Amino acid sequence: MVTIDETAPVIVRLSTVIDAPLATVWALHTDIAAWPTWNTDVDRAVLDGPLLPGNSFSWRTHGLDITSTVRELVPGERIVWGGPADGITGVHVWTFEQNDGHVTVHTEESWSGAPVEAAADHLGKALHDSLENWLCRLKAQAEKTA
Repeated sequence: MVTIDETAPVIVRLSTVIDAPLATVWALHTDIAAWPTWNTDVDRAVLDGPLLPGNSFSWRTHGLDITSTVRELVPGERIVWGGPADGITGVHVWTFEQNDGHVTVHTEESWSGAPVEAAADHLGKALHDSLENWLCRLKAQAEKTA
C-alpha cells in the first residue's frame, strides 16, 4: 500500500463527511477532466488514458503546472497520486468510507524538496487551505448532485 512520505517537512491530514452515496462522491473525485467544473482552484485537468496506476494526469492549480502519476487505485475506496512540481515532490492519498448513507473522505498529502524545506510553514498553510477548500467543494458538489 502506497503511503505519504512521513518524513516530509509538510504533511496535512484532513477529512469531511459527505451526505451523498459513495458512487456519487467517487465519480466526482475521479472524473479528473471535470475537476475545474466544481473545484475553482483547478484551472485545467487532463488525464492521459484511463484512470489506472502508472497513468498520469496534468493539471494546473494555484499557478502550478503539475503532472501527477496514479500510484494506487482501489475503486470506491482509495486513490493515490503524486509527482514533482517546481521542486516539490507531493504524495497524495485519498480514502473513501461509506457509513449509513454518508461518505467519510480522508485526504493526506506530503510535500518534500528544497522549496518546502525553505518555507515549510508557509507552504504547509497553503497546502492545508487548498485541501480544506477541495474537501468543501467536493462535499458541496456531491450533496448538490445527490
